[in-house]
Amino acid sequence: MKVIGIIPARYASSRFPGKPLADLGGKPMIQRVYERVGEVLDDIAVATDDRRIADAVEAFGGRAVMTSDTHRSGTDRVREAAALLATDADVIINIQGDEPFIAPSQIKSLISCFDDADVDIASLARPFDPALGFDALFDPNLVKVVMGDKGYALYFSRSIIPYVRSTDWKRWLETTKFHTHVGIYAYRRNVLDRLADIPQAPLEQAESLEQLRWLSAGYKIRMAITDEPTIGIDTPADLEAAIEYLNRNIND
Repeated sequence: MKVIGIIPARYASSRFPGKPLADLGGKPMIQRVYERVGEVLDDIAVATDDRRIADAVEAFGGRAVMTSDTHRSGTDRVREAAALLATDADVIINIQGDEPFIAPSQIKSLISCFDDADVDIASLARPFDPALGFDALFDPNLVKVVMGDKGYALYFSRSIIPYVRSTDWKRWLETTKFHTHVGIYAYRRNVLDRLADIPQAPLEQAESLEQLRWLSAGYKIRMAITDEPTIGIDTPADLEAAIEYLNRNIND
């Protein structure tokens, strides 16, 4: 099974312009992501709409491909990049360009999902740590997911799911296991070609979660469980936290 990792990276982030080029321990963030993915995959590319990002990638010896600046989502950008690269990979992994601490084990877990020939899309879920408290669970930026017995996602939401009807909410963390979504996807190539053609669904518009478009269209998403911590960087404040984490845990 051939696998390629494609890292979509935009310059014009509303909350953090130029985020992929932010310095993280002496390297641009996009290089940190690229190098982590390179611990597992040999075939990697950055898909970007900005020449500055492409130049930075090529400067550290990476591969970049220029894509349109009109894409609605990272999935659309990954799809175009795969076409431009004319890849013959069986599975394409969409790795967020703001996840510099993605663990190699997480990428391997995604790949292993495709040992099952029925799996078309795979993603990651993490058990929620009750020590983080109810406010953290309630945060709409922390996407929650519920899964069926075979590990397929039933629903994703910015609200808390499941709603524990029989228990006072103050005791939910004691009585119920919650899972949060790690926004990394892998797709079979023929599935990726079809996903971007699906029109937006009402659930996607309501929650602003593109994976609800796929569920609404009848696609199934197999979830692999990870306990590995990751730090997504959405704001300059997140970058400061990432620098502290890097200083404590990474030597290069």
